[in-house]
Amino acid sequence: MTDIDKTAGPKDTPPAGAEAIKAIPVRHYGRYVSAVIAIAILVAIIYAFGQGKINWHAVPDYFFDDRIMTGVYKTLLLTVLSMLIGIVGGVLLAVMRLSKNPVTSSIAWFYIWFFRGTPVLVQLFLWFNLGLVFQYINLMPLYKDEWSNFMTPLLTALLGLGLNEAAYMAEICRAGLLAVDEGQTEAAHALGMSHSKTLRRVVIPQAMRVIVPPTGNEVINMLKTTSLVAAVQYPELFRYAQDIGQNSGAPVEMYFLAAAWYLIMTSVLSVGQYYIERYYARGSSRQLPPTPWQKVRANMLSLGRPRGAVSA
Repeated sequence: MTDIDKTAGPKDTPPAGAEAIKAIPVRHYGRYVSAVIAIAILVAIIYAFGQGKINWHAVPDYFFDDRIMTGVYKTLLLTVLSMLIGIVGGVLLAVMRLSKNPVTSSIAWFYIWFFRGTPVLVQLFLWFNLGLVFQYINLMPLYKDEWSNFMTPLLTALLGLGLNEAAYMAEICRAGLLAVDEGQTEAAHALGMSHSKTLRRVVIPQAMRVIVPPTGNEVINMLKTTSLVAAVQYPELFRYAQDIGQNSGAPVEMYFLAAAWYLIMTSVLSVGQYYIERYYARGSSRQLPPTPWQKVRANMLSLGRPRGAVSA
């Protein structure tokens, strides 16, 4: 009989004195070159602005000026009210587009076609100058006055921005409603749920996962679009910054100041959008994406851990 060496390992086991394979990562030299070029361009831009005749001290001097803070408040107010008009109108138009009634569906289609096909600035000027066509507005017995007194700059801004936004929100809401499987609606109707209750309890909660991300982008875009209402005499952040720049002799500096405030507000809205998207992602994702604070904490812990160590 043949003796079997029980101490011998498997055939694939390397000899005791063999060296382990050392993996060498692939070096991507193109990344290093592109990073150096990007840093060089950034430094050149910063140097060019540093050498320009710009009074940078004017930016912090007027950053919290009363007029600037009033402009920030009016910009946020106009954004909220315009988006409210846009969302309510968009939901109504989306339901009309999905209706089997050809009249309501055609009206919604025409509205979306017109307001999406014309620039916002043109619509603002159209509302602002309707006083040249209509001298009076007569809503007897509710209201009667001259058109110039009725169509104030605020109302002009709300109509121009809100009605235009409703056309875009209609398509966003329609896409979200169509993203829900028809079988769920049929199952809800089979259980005896009414059409409105099916929308409220079944369709809309699932459609929000599709509706929320583009709606957040629309809110941020609306915040920036409010700067156009300066053309119809409504004072907001850009208009106040423009007036301060003309009076102080530092117009470019005030444009930088306005840009800084827009960046701050859009950054805050972006954080809020992230948390709303994370909330509606529950049930569709096995694991929710980490919050910004969780990412920062994980990166801080990884810096203190030796390279190659595995966390417990």
